[in-house]
This record gives sequence, C-alpha cells and structure tokens, in this order.
Amino acid sequence: MYPAEIVLPMKAELTDNGFEDLNTAALVKETVNQEGTTLLVINSVCGCAAGACRPGVLMAVNNASKKPTHLATSFAGFDVEAVKQARELLLPYPPSSPAIALFKDGELVSMVERHQIEGRPAQVIAQHLISEFDKYCN
Repeated sequence: MYPAEIVLPMKAELTDNGFEDLNTAALVKETVNQEGTTLLVINSVCGCAAGACRPGVLMAVNNASKKPTHLATSFAGFDVEAVKQARELLLPYPPSSPAIALFKDGELVSMVERHQIEGRPAQVIAQHLISEFDKYCN
C-alpha cells in the first residue's frame, strides 16, 4: 500500500475538482448504482496518471456540454477494498490503473484502460471522454 503522503496530493487533484472519494466497497457499489451516469476514475501514482489521465479527465469534465451526473474516484494501491469492488464491476476488463469507466444507471457503458492512456496526450483522452459523454450523458 502506498503511503498517504504520496497519495493524498494525487487524490486531491480530482477530489478538489468535485470527484467523490470512494474509499470503501460499499461506497463504490452505492455510487455506481445510482440513477444517471457515473464517471469512475481508478487513480494511480504512475506517470501516465499524472501526465494524461487526471488532466484529461478534468479537461473533459470542464469542457463537455453533456456531463456525467456523478464524479467519483478510488486510488489503486491505497483504497484497496474500494478498488477491488470497482474492478469486479469493471469485468470483463482486466485490472487496470489508471482506468476511466463510465456507468449509466449502474451498467458499464464505456471503459478506458491504461494501455489507452499511456503515451497519449491529455487532450486526446479528453476528446474521447467528451464523445462518450455526448453518447451517454444528458
């Protein structure tokens, strides 16, 4: 498990921008199963999370005309119970961190895995997410 002094500033990048911090399995289930759309970000300490995932997600949320109803995040290697639950809800996708999932009324409708984040600029990730928001969000 990563130490809090490393993780908390990385968590804050999302939670300070309106993302709910899901740190238990129960919170993950409750949040994902809400009516509407839920954007769930599995956050990570890796460079692609810092350079592409978090900035891309924030860019998408800030610039989209249609936005998810709920914004949520859990941190791999820190929110162990929550991430384990999230990964069960993300099946059949293999464990991935970072990862970005969009749920609609509790059903997974879009998934961005680490291999789709690594090496891509934040702007590309943001544009992809905005196109997914246009399909699934009101």
